[in-house]
Amino acid sequence: MAAAFGGAAASRLLSPAAATKSTVSLSSASPPPSLRCLRSTPLLSHLFLRQHKRSTVHASSAGNYSTAASPKCFASDSDQLKSAREDIKELLKTTFCHPILVRLGWHDAGTYNKNIEEWPQRGGANGSLRFEVEQKHAANAGLVNALKLLQPIKEKYSGVTYADLFQLASATAVEDAGGPKLPMKYGRVDVSGPEQCPEEGRLPDAGPPSPASHLRDVFYRMGLDDKEIVALSGAHTLGRSRPERSGWGKPETKYTKDGPGAPGGQSWTVQWLKFDNSYFKDIKAKRDEDLLVLPTDAAIFEDPSFKVYAEKYAEDQEAFFTDYAEAHAKLSNLGAKFDPPEGFSLDDGPAKAAPEKFVAAKYSTGKRELSDAMKQKIRAEYEGFGGSPDKPLQSNYFLNIMIVVAVLALLTSLVMN
Repeated sequence: MAAAFGGAAASRLLSPAAATKSTVSLSSASPPPSLRCLRSTPLLSHLFLRQHKRSTVHASSAGNYSTAASPKCFASDSDQLKSAREDIKELLKTTFCHPILVRLGWHDAGTYNKNIEEWPQRGGANGSLRFEVEQKHAANAGLVNALKLLQPIKEKYSGVTYADLFQLASATAVEDAGGPKLPMKYGRVDVSGPEQCPEEGRLPDAGPPSPASHLRDVFYRMGLDDKEIVALSGAHTLGRSRPERSGWGKPETKYTKDGPGAPGGQSWTVQWLKFDNSYFKDIKAKRDEDLLVLPTDAAIFEDPSFKVYAEKYAEDQEAFFTDYAEAHAKLSNLGAKFDPPEGFSLDDGPAKAAPEKFVAAKYSTGKRELSDAMKQKIRAEYEGFGGSPDKPLQSNYFLNIMIVVAVLALLTSLVMN
């Protein structure tokens, strides 16, 4: 578990060329999606030209990544997030970087402290890991490579925050590797500068003196419980640990010497790019010396409370997937400030109930039943808007019908009086 935060899950990486300053400019002829909501509002349209400014993404030679502020409706644009997700899937096909992207999302969120209310002092999923000062934390060794992989996507989609991009990449990697569908939400706000990064020491260690107590100290501070600790540990089914980065694992094994991706390191599972419950099965079996077991991994089968869940997940992959999906989504939201406050999903929500069929008699004044002639007039108005008894109207048309009904009822009352 700790190595997912403090170790070095590896993947084939792009050549580590020195980062150069990159600029993405949005011309006034083609406004970014984040401004479309302003244009679509008549009362605000006159403000559009004054508010439309250039949006620039900078990557400094020091390894810091920042985005110049630009007018927007929400923290991230949903259409750009969907497009970025497709680009991440293509990246995964060519670089096999699933493990390091999962780790990136976890490490950005895993600094959360539930005992601190203020944002961003409380840490969590706020994009602070893009700054060099946090990349240099010992637990984040090697994660600069994940930033290099994602930076072209960030530059392409300037309407996406780093905080959302990190969590989107992490979730997409899990799902692409065969893991469960994760109930993610987006709209995370980025911190603005390196001075807002959390202090070092909030992420777990792979080999503490008392592994079980250490895991609880770290994850209870985040507001997570024993079940969630064990479920999240199962993500070690992905990836390898490299001794030159984390100090843990073998230089290579029979499972890692030929890749895929850059060879080497020691994996927790045989198929270390497949998300399943092998991690629990292999630790329980203790049969293969070429598979990594850290002190914090062993603790989930040694601690009585942890062991209940570890045994369950070793036998029941569906139960593991269910609990993991909930725990991963919870972790990804820790400490985040959302805009809009409730966040938003990239996937279609549950189907809405069908509108009720129109029945004219239902909309009488309550004092006097509408006459048949009036009902026919109302029905004619209803059908004039495109409705029929068997084809309910959309809500905006239905509102118009209700207004017509009210007006006709009032006129009827006046005439009869």
